[in-house]
Amino acid sequence: MQLHIRHETTYRYEHPVKYSIQSLRLTPRRDAGQRALSWRITAPGRCIEQQDAHGNVTHLLTYEESHREVSIVVQGVVDTATGGSSLVPDEGTLAPLAYLALTPLTRANAHLRDFAARHLAGTAPLRERLVGLGSALHGAIRYVRGVTDVSDDASTVLERGEGVCQDHAHAFIACCRSARIPARYVSGYFFTGDPGEIASHAWAEAWLGADTGWLSIDLTHNSLAGERHCRLAIGRDYRDAAPVRGLRSGGGGEAMHVAVVVAASAQQQQ
Repeated sequence: MQLHIRHETTYRYEHPVKYSIQSLRLTPRRDAGQRALSWRITAPGRCIEQQDAHGNVTHLLTYEESHREVSIVVQGVVDTATGGSSLVPDEGTLAPLAYLALTPLTRANAHLRDFAARHLAGTAPLRERLVGLGSALHGAIRYVRGVTDVSDDASTVLERGEGVCQDHAHAFIACCRSARIPARYVSGYFFTGDPGEIASHAWAEAWLGADTGWLSIDLTHNSLAGERHCRLAIGRDYRDAAPVRGLRSGGGGEAMHVAVVVAASAQQQQ
């Protein structure tokens, strides 16, 4: 499948900003399961391409002129025809054991550890138990926008029972790590099949072993990830894989607007 993607992030500030620096993870990963046929980043200031410890393509954007608005636009076409499998081979950038490390967003309290133990117990193959865990979390955390923010951890979300895609991913990762199964966060895009703007997306991957690789699970849609998914970045949690993170000097209050369109053709994107 060829996904035509346009993602615009606009920041507007109450007062002029003297200086801003943004770390962008807005370029599709160079994985075996997908290939960017075209991709362009349009943004003010100076942009330097780098690669982080997780193998993500990043850009460091610095804007040193006084400004009250910044607009970052990425646009291109990604071929996911070879990405129909939910299994992702190990890229070898970091050892899978690196994704056992606890983070503030994947904190596991007693309730979450008990939830994980119940749904990962048994003698069924690990893949089946992980899929079962994903289905259980899909049922336990109802998709509701606006009830969480990027600082809410997995345990808080599971207790609340409501959240969005990043919350689903954090809860799954926390459950896996509590059972000593390496797991990681994935940011990217998902083709819904419907026209119009959508949100960027997030899902999770769990390690099945060197012979199999990573099992990619979309908790929000209660399915395995496949050719309708485009991978931007991976990390231990949202903070490692956030599409845009940055700092600024000045500006006062801030308003952010994000517009994402994912289509199967250029005509649908318009």
